[in-house]
Amino acid sequence: MNQLGSLLVVLEDVASSSGPIEEKDFINKLIPNWTSFVTQVAALVVMIIIVLLIGYKPLKKMLKKRQDYIEASIRDAEVAKKQAERDAKQAEEMIISSKKEASQILKTAELNAASRSEEMLAETNVQIAKMKQEADKDIERSRQEALDDIHDEIVSVALSATSEVLKREINEKDNSRIVEDFIKDME
Repeated sequence: MNQLGSLLVVLEDVASSSGPIEEKDFINKLIPNWTSFVTQVAALVVMIIIVLLIGYKPLKKMLKKRQDYIEASIRDAEVAKKQAERDAKQAEEMIISSKKEASQILKTAELNAASRSEEMLAETNVQIAKMKQEADKDIERSRQEALDDIHDEIVSVALSATSEVLKREINEKDNSRIVEDFIKDME
């Protein structure tokens, strides 16, 4: 403030004077006191140093911390991105392997179903063959029973007819011989 006031006084003097100003007088009026000037310059330097120490260095430290934080965040983001890419690849590989495994399971199930179907068909064929054999045996047994019944009936008719024809009683030996002859004739 003091300098500004001095400068204003000098400028007023210059404007009010009508004659030439000497150079020394002008400098004296511009900087009226060397001690005051040096003191003010020293105060300015001290102020700059204080501002640098108090404001600039902490500001620089804060900016450095912020820069380090941002760089660490970028590194962490890159690491997280790489991890996410690895996880995505693993998930894709797991999906592919799961699809392959599912396909294999389906193929195995189809093969098992086909083999089980063939086994069931074979079992059914065996059961049908057994049932056919049993039916053939039943038919043969029924045929044999029918033949035996017919044979017995023929024997009884033949005996009746023979006894009527001979009008006598035939013994068992004669009866058997006559029946056998009759059956041979019938066949």
